Amino acid sequence: MAASTTTYRMWKRLSERPGGSRLFSAAAMVRVPYFASIVPHVVRMGPGYAEVTVPKWFFLYNHLRTVHAIASCNAAEMAMAMGMLMEATVPTSHRWIPKAMNVRYLEKATSSLRAQARLEPPDFASITEGTEVTVGVQVLDRAGTEVVHADITCWVTPA
Repeated sequence: MAASTTTYRMWKRLSERPGGSRLFSAAAMVRVPYFASIVPHVVRMGPGYAEVTVPKWFFLYNHLRTVHAIASCNAAEMAMAMGMLMEATVPTSHRWIPKAMNVRYLEKATSSLRAQARLEPPDFASITEGTEVTVGVQVLDRAGTEVVHADITCWVTPA
C-alpha cells in the first residue's frame, strides 16, 4: 500500500520530469535547512526504499580529509528518518517520528556517498497503538563499499 503523503505525491510528480529529482531535493532542503550542509540528492523514493546521494566536498571533510562521520549520519537520516522512505511507506492513517539511531562506522568514507534505506513494510492496519519500526540504512562509497551502517528506529502510531 503506497502512502499518499504530500511529500510522496510531490516526489512522484517531480521525479518524472527532467531535473525533477534535483528540484525535489532542493525543496527538501528548504523545508529542513539542516540537511543543506550535505547537499543531498534524492534519487529514488518509494514504499520500502529510498536512496540519497551526497557529494564529497570541502565542508564535509574532517581532519583526515574524509567525509565527516556526522555527514554520513545525516545522509542516513535523510534517506530514512527525514522522511524519504517513511513518507513513501507510512500511510496517512498513521504518523511516525524518529526515536533512535544506532550507527556503525565501518570504513573511511573517502568519496561521495550513497545512502540506501530499506524496509519490509509492516501491516499498518494491525498497528493500533504505538510500535517501533526499525529501518536499516547502508551508506556506500563510490566503489559500493559499505562505510557506515545505521539502524534507525521510528515510533509509528495511528494518526
